[in-house]
Amino acid sequence: MPMETFKEKALDKKDDMGLLRRLFPFMRPHLAVFSLAVFLVFGLTALDLAIPWLTKQAVDRHIVPVPALAGESLAVDPENPLVAAFIETYPEAIDREKEGLHIYREALGHADGKTAFALRKADREGVIYLALLMLAVAICHGSIAFAHTLLLELGGQRIIYDIRLAIFTHLRSLSISYFHETPLGRMVTRVTGDVENLSEMFTSVVTFVFKDFFLVLGIVIMLFVLDVRLALVTLMILPPVILTAVFFAKSSRKAFRQLRVLIAEINSRFSETIGGMTVIRLFGWNKETERVFSGVSRSHYDAGMRQVKIFAVFMPAMEVLSSIGLALVLYYGGLRVVSEDISLGVLVAYISYLRMFFRPVRDIAEKYNSLQNAFSSAERLFQILDEPMGPEGKKGGVNPGPVERLSFSRLSFGYEKNALILKDLDFTVQRGQTIAIVGPTGAGKTSMVSLLVRFWDPVEGSILVNGVDLRKLCLHTWRSRLAMVMQDPFLFAGTLRENIQHGADASSDEKLEALLKDAGCELLLSRLPEGLDTVLEEDGKPLSSGERQLVSIARAFSRNPEILILDEATSYVDSLSEGVVQEALARLMRGRTTFLIAHRLSTARHADRILVLKMGKIAESGTHAELLDMGGLYWRMQHLEAVEGGN
Repeated sequence: MPMETFKEKALDKKDDMGLLRRLFPFMRPHLAVFSLAVFLVFGLTALDLAIPWLTKQAVDRHIVPVPALAGESLAVDPENPLVAAFIETYPEAIDREKEGLHIYREALGHADGKTAFALRKADREGVIYLALLMLAVAICHGSIAFAHTLLLELGGQRIIYDIRLAIFTHLRSLSISYFHETPLGRMVTRVTGDVENLSEMFTSVVTFVFKDFFLVLGIVIMLFVLDVRLALVTLMILPPVILTAVFFAKSSRKAFRQLRVLIAEINSRFSETIGGMTVIRLFGWNKETERVFSGVSRSHYDAGMRQVKIFAVFMPAMEVLSSIGLALVLYYGGLRVVSEDISLGVLVAYISYLRMFFRPVRDIAEKYNSLQNAFSSAERLFQILDEPMGPEGKKGGVNPGPVERLSFSRLSFGYEKNALILKDLDFTVQRGQTIAIVGPTGAGKTSMVSLLVRFWDPVEGSILVNGVDLRKLCLHTWRSRLAMVMQDPFLFAGTLRENIQHGADASSDEKLEALLKDAGCELLLSRLPEGLDTVLEEDGKPLSSGERQLVSIARAFSRNPEILILDEATSYVDSLSEGVVQEALARLMRGRTTFLIAHRLSTARHADRILVLKMGKIAESGTHAELLDMGGLYWRMQHLEAVEGGN
């Protein structure tokens, strides 16, 4: 079973609170921002709860006054002719205990529509006052919501910046084996898509869930304040609401996890297809790659539809439960209004609060949807952060000083312990020597120099630098002494100058031009109108393979290394460029300890010593002449190369 399968099962066991605890260190530096956002939530909740309460006051005090207000009196305008006529007809309606002209509310039943409108001047003013108060509440709510959103975005973007930087930094500290085992598309998905999913959680989900929770709590309190019996009837709908939400939570988590895994798989397949497009077309694999990609895409579609179906069931279920709750309130509350147990304003406010109650419940469900997506992404990100650091992540170590002697001491190595690639290597290299490493494909040549760079560590034995185990040295200092020219050089998107000085101290144009001359780049520079400021595209385009190799040699020159590693540096170079590259390499090798992996034996003949590898062991060792005299493997390889050259 693939290792990734075990990691997926391990991830399945994580709980939401555990993930939140692991995310908290990223939130801690920004708690002040989020605390202020949560504080504003209380203000937003209070303002949300105020609107139905103000509506109740408008209905009960001014629009349809409740019987309890019957003993109150209203100030009226004596100058209004309708008011004067009414008072003349009903003088007993006057409240003589109040200053100014007031009439009792119960007297309004004797007035016709126009007269009642004139008499209810105080009610009209009260309605206008409450309407203006509602407008002020809405403006205040909008202002606080604006500040709340800004704070959330500020805190959320800062956290996402920290998380993305932590992921990138940790990736750089992992051993090279991780990058060999993990598809590129999957890593890209982690650093981009998964981090963005977390962004939504921090910018909207967390504090909005707080807001919705406090709003639901506030609504429940207000329901009991308005009428306890009506509140108890309403709460009958809560058990099915909770059961529906729990079912949705359990179902959606699994669907989101599967979606995130499949998105990473799609990115991996897509990245692999684009990178291998030349080979795919050459071998006619278009239909096969389309079939594979279509299969993964179909799996993603099916997983997405499962998620949609879960959500499609949940939302209508919540709507039905909401309607049932409103129907119960309308029936029971309406009967109590008719029987004058409660006022019409209480019922209106109650219906408003109940509609508000289901809105945050639905919001919490939707946010839970996003939260599950974010948790699935967090699982993927912590999978990276939980990867043990390689040698790159460890600080400190011994400074070796000038490298006088390098020894491979009874060294064995394998990418898997049960399958050794190198076995019992034992030899010493003195300062300034050139060691050529030759052998059949798969003999372990590149693995051998990878150990020297410390991309991997040996399974047994050690590499000694001036008698000190390489693993005890400061890795950064050690690698600063090395330069490597690969068979297929990698150039970054950027200027020619940036590619040459990458990781080295900046140099003046004069020094760079002298360095480029040593590297054989004069002709290259002369044909580039922008010279050192020529912008290269991804993978060094539009330079040829020979020109890219010359730039990589110039990059090695810029480091002024003590130890040079040449990994079949002329393999991809055409015959016209090979001479220029060979001359540049000869200048680069001068006075430096050099490890030369030779595909063509002609490049190894001038080495101080040639190591012939066979099945991971040193089969032969000596100079070119000594090895020919032995008449062994090297002699046969030389003879075969001569025959092929003759053909």
